[in-house]
Amino acid sequence: MSDTNQEWIDLRSDTVTQPSEAMRAAMAAASVGDDVYADDPSVNRLQEYAAELFGFEAGLFAPSGTQTNLIALMTHCARGDEYLVGQEAHTYKYEGGGAAVLGSIQPQPIANQADGSIALADIEAYIKPDDMHFARTRLLALENTIGGRVLPQDYVKAATSLAHSRGLATHLDGARIANAAVRNGISLRAAVQGFDTVSVCLSKGLGAPVGSVLLGPRAFIEQGKRWRKMLGGGMRQAGVLAAAAQYALEHNVERLAEDHDNAAALARGLAQIAALKVGTPQTNIFWLDIPAAACAPLREALAAARIRATVGPRMRLVTHLDVSAADVARTVDVFTDFFAQWREQ
Repeated sequence: MSDTNQEWIDLRSDTVTQPSEAMRAAMAAASVGDDVYADDPSVNRLQEYAAELFGFEAGLFAPSGTQTNLIALMTHCARGDEYLVGQEAHTYKYEGGGAAVLGSIQPQPIANQADGSIALADIEAYIKPDDMHFARTRLLALENTIGGRVLPQDYVKAATSLAHSRGLATHLDGARIANAAVRNGISLRAAVQGFDTVSVCLSKGLGAPVGSVLLGPRAFIEQGKRWRKMLGGGMRQAGVLAAAAQYALEHNVERLAEDHDNAAALARGLAQIAALKVGTPQTNIFWLDIPAAACAPLREALAAARIRATVGPRMRLVTHLDVSAADVARTVDVFTDFFAQWREQ
């Protein structure tokens, strides 16, 4: 029987984080204006701060990472152009086909390697010749982290250098780039070296309730503002949201190491269960395989224990700032007890 007073443990995603009391206080104290007129001081401060932090000329605050990625793609590419992207990448697989539907941009999906990278030879092979029969290849888009995997820095340098040598621009879907930087022990600036633009999500592990920021050259960002307006991302007194994002960047980057440690501890605990095949996390995300017959009863057992997870034969677990070491221990206990009984059936 579960304790109805027990807080839920939510392992579905790091998008489920709740703003802390300190973050809420920053939101309540935020100065605001009309951001479409570019006179919201909190938004302006966030954009300038993020640009400086990551080493770019300018930034653009938008409601979501899906939108900042789409703004980037539509600014880099014209109708009939093409971008090279991994088959597992968020911009290709999980953003509703927005580049094609709204931007008339053709994605050229390429198989991801086991470490999340795209083979340099494949990048080279998929760049189209300058011929009217083909879409014009304009952009290489990478993602870091991708499925919780951190792209090796040597690879990032080689891939972006290759793209630039062939006349392509480079964009990074850096939804969890802070996780990658912390994992590699490098600065945020170093983590995005080689990319012309980067989208940084602030509402995942960094803990803000809403928003992403697109970073790049000033002229690029000015052009991107037109697409943001067209896509419905022009917000008014958005400073209350920008203040939360500012707090996240100032206070919640280094603490991502705690999430990585908790993911590692959770994986180690679950790996002791013979019925499970558990991956080794690099950051705060890992995958495990469970017997198909166990899925439905496990889902019920987790719900009874007030644990939220997306249960399936291939299952993803994600730690974040609202998951503690004690939560990890309780989750391992629930899984262990369940499979001890399930195995006996």
